[in-house]
Amino acid sequence: MHELEQKTAPAFSMIDQDGKTHSLDMYRGKWVVLFFYPKDMTPGCTVEVCSFRDATQDLTDIGTVVLGVSGDTQSSHGKFASKHKLKFPLLVDTDNVIAKAYGSFGQKKFMGRNYEGIYRNTYLINPEGAVQKVYQGVKPAEHIAEVLADLKTFQSV
Repeated sequence: MHELEQKTAPAFSMIDQDGKTHSLDMYRGKWVVLFFYPKDMTPGCTVEVCSFRDATQDLTDIGTVVLGVSGDTQSSHGKFASKHKLKFPLLVDTDNVIAKAYGSFGQKKFMGRNYEGIYRNTYLINPEGAVQKVYQGVKPAEHIAEVLADLKTFQSV
């Protein structure tokens, strides 16, 4: 179990690709899918955001808000969202403050190189503001099906 599961989700207030501010408190009373992804315009991240885009209506129908987070700039998020016709906010975390608060930032290794970066993790936050479930190191293409199934299970309890 991840250290945040069943605990109050860390608060945040960040702007999205359009400069609009989003805070966790704004979504109290709704389920929130907060997903962290490494970088705009990269293959795995594109697959992940597009899968959330394609499921936006299904998620909205069950009272769920989707928020993506990466360390990219507002301008980069704007281009990424526009290119892929995203229907949800991409939050700007250039200092990785929120990624660190959620435990989604740290040492990574790619092609023999060590560096710090954002982990591909998702946090399912319940309407009371607690972290219901944490998905670590998700597989972009398969992830949305798992999230939808879990949401339906949690909502039927």
